[in-house]
Amino acid sequence: MNFENKSFDPAVRQLLGKSHKDGIETVWDRFEAQQPQCGFGLLGVCCRTCVQGPCRIDPFGSGPQKGVCGANADLIVARNLLRSVVGGTAAHTDHAYEAVEALYMTATGKSPYEIKDEAKLKAVAAKLGIASEGKGKNELAKEVAEAAFADYANHGSTPMKWLTATAPPERVETWGKLGVLPKNPDREIRTAMHQTSMGVDSDPVNLILSAVKMSLVDGYGGMHLATDVQDILFGTPKPVVSEANLGVLKADQVNIVIHGHVPLLSEKIVEWARKLVDEAKAAGAQGIQLSGLCCSGNEVLMRQGVPLANNFLAQELAISTGAVDAMVVDVQCIMPSLADTAACYHTKLITTMPIAKMPGAQHIPFEIDRVDETAQEIVRTAIGAYKNRDPQKVQIPDVKSKVIAGFSVEAIVGALSKLDAANPLKPLVDNIANGNILGACAVVGCNNAKVPQDSFHVGLVNELLKNNVLVVATGCAAHALGKAGFMTPEATEKHAGDTLKAVLTAVGNAAGLNAPLPPVLHMGSCVDNSRIGDLVTALAAYLKVAIKDLPIAASAPEYQHEKAIAIGTWAISLGVLTHLGVVPPVLGSRQVSTILTSEPAETLLGGKFYVETDPVKAAAGIIEHIRGKRAKLGI
Repeated sequence: MNFENKSFDPAVRQLLGKSHKDGIETVWDRFEAQQPQCGFGLLGVCCRTCVQGPCRIDPFGSGPQKGVCGANADLIVARNLLRSVVGGTAAHTDHAYEAVEALYMTATGKSPYEIKDEAKLKAVAAKLGIASEGKGKNELAKEVAEAAFADYANHGSTPMKWLTATAPPERVETWGKLGVLPKNPDREIRTAMHQTSMGVDSDPVNLILSAVKMSLVDGYGGMHLATDVQDILFGTPKPVVSEANLGVLKADQVNIVIHGHVPLLSEKIVEWARKLVDEAKAAGAQGIQLSGLCCSGNEVLMRQGVPLANNFLAQELAISTGAVDAMVVDVQCIMPSLADTAACYHTKLITTMPIAKMPGAQHIPFEIDRVDETAQEIVRTAIGAYKNRDPQKVQIPDVKSKVIAGFSVEAIVGALSKLDAANPLKPLVDNIANGNILGACAVVGCNNAKVPQDSFHVGLVNELLKNNVLVVATGCAAHALGKAGFMTPEATEKHAGDTLKAVLTAVGNAAGLNAPLPPVLHMGSCVDNSRIGDLVTALAAYLKVAIKDLPIAASAPEYQHEKAIAIGTWAISLGVLTHLGVVPPVLGSRQVSTILTSEPAETLLGGKFYVETDPVKAAAGIIEHIRGKRAKLGI
């Protein structure tokens, strides 16, 4: 079989051949079995909101133009869009709430965690208007956690505190005028679900505005809140050198793959894997090798240097190496097929969250107050499984790349401060102003089986870098670009345009690396898109302009999850042009697609969606946008 059109990643292509021989069904097999996919669904004109349906609108005009209740294509598409944004927002806010619970329990002595970044704690407290002087870190952490809980219990008319404390004042004013400032994350999610139920809102414009409001819940009650609290608990990331791709697995060690999105348990698994190495050696292994999938992988990479195994589409293939002794999953982006794949090998698939169980998997429940016991049990389960590994089934691709990760905003500012300690943003701004850096683009999001894995990420970023556009990355996009070798000093020499290369070399040398900074800065997991928001907020404040005026853009080349739709909507709400490499399911409504991708969104919010399915053309569109913003700034 030809696997070239499935993935850019050579390790994945190798393992697709092995999986085919082993009789393993993969995501690509299931995608092919779904062809042709439902045209009504692809256009967003299928409605299942009530039991009179499902209803669908004929996009060619010769069939039904309204559902049973009278909903037309514009209403159905807008309602479906809002529900998708609600789904993504619920995922991020639930994640954030668990992190806040962990912070509160830590502050009150009810968890085994400790506060590792007191400076970040004080910085967050200051933004919230909480005084730090004379308070111990636990007392202060308790007040910060209570401020977060207060947003979730807000029954008044004031907006979410975490939003007003962190978002640019110009944006808060704009959102206020549009009537989309959220007050209480839980209330907003509940209201949006009510709004989209049968017989409630039938105004597509009003539904789109609610999607904007929901994206602000995601941006500040989900992503920003989670990132802030996780930095306080586990430390704000600093540059770290590691590796990426399936070649990080080791044939002579117990291999534990951490998969999901919430680092509360993952951090403890890292701790206990390091403590239980002697038990692994007693079982015949040379040690314990941890690696990560998806955003849990990004979290433990950024803070602990744990290598990346791969991203979303390759999760089944990690198991099909035959070398994974345990795969530990929490929530989000976990394929239900993993249990079937694991059953063909010795691998223990371990679920940990009460909302994410899986038939055929072993469930070891995560509870904050018992997290040490849980982590030990998981590591020992993997050690026990190692004894049952069949060497004849093991095939680990000899494919991996060096990565430098850990570029939090604090780390980036720290590197720039080596050039100008008093005014660290000045070197970056000066080099944008003089054209050495044309602009910046955040490349974020998922993999999608509709696109050969990683190919869009790599093709787009190649074009951006050679045109002197600095790239920052999060999520599965960061995995893709790390695997492809874009996160090393050598990549700067190979891929960056001459003037971008000169800037990255100057910063890297000043920071003591004796080499350039990578041309793609790994900024973390999906919730860490808030770091990108903080960086552009700081740049806009320094320049005394709105974010919408900056020569920047965002791109989700291979997005697939509802979270990505929420994140993208948040990005355009900030005023950022946001490229999508997969056509969103909105084309069944001319009104909705026009609002999202053209003048209406740009006039109201400063940003809009830009859809282009060819990476070279997408890069050209982004570069044209950046040049236009530079011209308006007179640079």
